[in-house]
Amino acid sequence: MKAIQFAEPKQLRVIDVPEPSAPGPGDAVVRVHRVGVCGTDYSGYLGKMPFFSYPRIPGHELGVEVAAVGPGVSNVKPGDRAAVEPYINCQACYSCTRGHTNCCENHQTLGVHCDGGLRPLFTIPARKLHVSAKLTFEQLALVETLGIGLHAVNRANPKPDETVLVIGAGPIGLSVIEFAKLAGSRVIVMDLNEGRLAFARDRMGVRETILAKGFDEDVKAFTDLTGGKLGNVVVDATGSAKSMSSAYHFVGFAGRLVWVGITQDQLAFTQPLMHRREMTFLASRNAVAPEFTRIVRLIEGGMLDTRPWVTHAAPFDAVPDEFPKWLKPETGVVKAMVEVG
Repeated sequence: MKAIQFAEPKQLRVIDVPEPSAPGPGDAVVRVHRVGVCGTDYSGYLGKMPFFSYPRIPGHELGVEVAAVGPGVSNVKPGDRAAVEPYINCQACYSCTRGHTNCCENHQTLGVHCDGGLRPLFTIPARKLHVSAKLTFEQLALVETLGIGLHAVNRANPKPDETVLVIGAGPIGLSVIEFAKLAGSRVIVMDLNEGRLAFARDRMGVRETILAKGFDEDVKAFTDLTGGKLGNVVVDATGSAKSMSSAYHFVGFAGRLVWVGITQDQLAFTQPLMHRREMTFLASRNAVAPEFTRIVRLIEGGMLDTRPWVTHAAPFDAVPDEFPKWLKPETGVVKAMVEVG
């Protein structure tokens, strides 16, 4: 069967891979129907993702159908539709035993550390499948992206009377927005790209946005909106070292800063300001199983509308031609979706 592989940075190719054998104990073979493309995939293609290794079959935002199950599997059955929790954890390290499966000490993310879902069939631990009889494969493929945002919001735990500034209105920033809104917080979004801000306003219902122009202007624009107050929570979803290093200037007294983007560059900031305001700095990585469960239930219940998300789509065979185009800002991609089967 065919698979898409990043042979090395900026080299995408179609390869032949064997079909999976019968699943072993605790495993399931899944048939891939939809694969969402995200910033991690783009960074992996460009050679800018610090956790990526080559050669690699990408694809971790997956809507799948269970094709076969191994001995001892009871949570799924052939024919079930499911979202995939792509963070393969060892279940034995100190992090796992404390419930922090998202940052397992032996962590392997599908499509990053090990081969992912840009292929028709593959084997996965059945415990990583989150079943829904109601959601489409496209909706199921969006669950992982939404999980990144939910986990970041859970890290900061914003309250209804607090203001959340989201810096970066790409897919991860949009997922943060969804759950900051569900928390009842006031949400303000900042980005360099007016098109992305327009999408946040027109399609995601964000009422307050800031077009980033320069540090002093941006701080003033933010405090003009808030009556002079800085943010209770600031979430930087840019992946830009410059933005991530300056984001703490928007954090108010006793506020929280969450970095959900990833960069290979060093971050730099001065300590007295963070000390004076007693800020809390938080990293956010991946998501945990209960967050996947919550997202599936929210979409099923109509509390999350996934319709605005997918702006571009392509069949599997067109990926080699379409993928490089999706990297171009003028394409206007928010979320691209690959139709595998």
